[in-house]
Amino acid sequence: MGTRREFLRTTAGIGAAAMTPAMASAFARGRLSTVKVGLVGCGGRGTGAAVQALKADPGSMFWAMGDLSESRVSSCLGHVEEAVAEPEKIDVPDERKFVGFDAYQRVIDSGVDVVLLCTPPAFRPEQVAAAIAANKHVFCEKPVAVDAPGVRSVLESARRARDAGLSLMSGFCWRYQDQMREVFGKVLDGGIGRVRSMQCTYNTTGWVQPQPMQEGWSETEFQVRNWHYFHPISGDHIVEQAVHAIDWINWAMGGEMPVRCTAVGGRMTRPDLPETGNVWDNFAATFEFKDGARANHMCRHWPNTPADNTAYLIGTAGDCRVMPWRGVHVISRDGGKADWKGSAAGNDMYQREHDELFAAIRSGEPINDGEMMANSTMLAIMARQAAYTGQAVTWEQMMASEENLNPEPWGWGDRARPTVAVPGETRFF
Repeated sequence: MGTRREFLRTTAGIGAAAMTPAMASAFARGRLSTVKVGLVGCGGRGTGAAVQALKADPGSMFWAMGDLSESRVSSCLGHVEEAVAEPEKIDVPDERKFVGFDAYQRVIDSGVDVVLLCTPPAFRPEQVAAAIAANKHVFCEKPVAVDAPGVRSVLESARRARDAGLSLMSGFCWRYQDQMREVFGKVLDGGIGRVRSMQCTYNTTGWVQPQPMQEGWSETEFQVRNWHYFHPISGDHIVEQAVHAIDWINWAMGGEMPVRCTAVGGRMTRPDLPETGNVWDNFAATFEFKDGARANHMCRHWPNTPADNTAYLIGTAGDCRVMPWRGVHVISRDGGKADWKGSAAGNDMYQREHDELFAAIRSGEPINDGEMMANSTMLAIMARQAAYTGQAVTWEQMMASEENLNPEPWGWGDRARPTVAVPGETRFF
């Protein structure tokens, strides 16, 4: 039997488990030609995912939609109809358009085979659990949770999906990009020896236009409309966005989790407005591993500053530069000389996710990204908690944390407005 590192190298960090005939769904065994697709979350990412799902498989059909906003459902459907050249692949009558906090369940119950979960991160654990319980294959955007109870829920859903022979694919899209698969495969194959140090960044201007409170909005609607700016819904930008780069740490370390994390950060450039919520605009974190290796991550949302999304790895036998926005990946073994350069061509990683998802469904050999996507999400939550509290946080503490950022059932009424964390005062739960 191969090692875990060999498994991660050959599959680029994407789990695959054999599906027994008893577990396989009817369409995976070829008895159905149509794969019915349901979308939950009809914003830009959801619209894109729906188009990609319809392009991924000749038998995929857009069957049901759900969102908190009726206008978004209509807008999304219009964009999908415009982007997909085969109108016969779209069959979403009014009775399969759902609006409200329970829309996800009604999409799941509408007769779909695959569910695309593209709502804000706070809703992810409950929706993943419901879809797997209903025996549906799932595409799940990243991150998969905003707190530790949510991560544990997703880990349990991943186990259930594996037992049921269901595919559970993540939105960690770099795992499906050929150039990144090539360079991380080289690293995991010993291309720079054992990784001893890593630095990664996700620096952007980061602004999503906030919406001031409008007459008739409840506090919940106000926060949901500005979900990027409230950490109980988004997880803060280190969890919602920079988790892509933090996932590279998980990838490069072969799935090994750190023993502890220290972090700093704050809120320096965000205007102090109700609609910009309580999220910070910069973080810097250090993850410490059992063998002494360290990984450093920095992310920021500062207007009028350079963007950067890169990774630098130092190993016992060389170093590696990962520059995904440029499609350039280099390994050096002798004082900066480039001994290896990636040669893979670029590809549409968003489309590739769905291509591989539907191929797995058809073949009866499911993909299960569950552990990977949960662990990468937890790494980002761990860094946030270390920064918010000013404390060194261990992996064991994070996995045992009982802090539930959304303990009350969702509804359109009142909701507590979270305050900005203050290191040294904000407590770890």
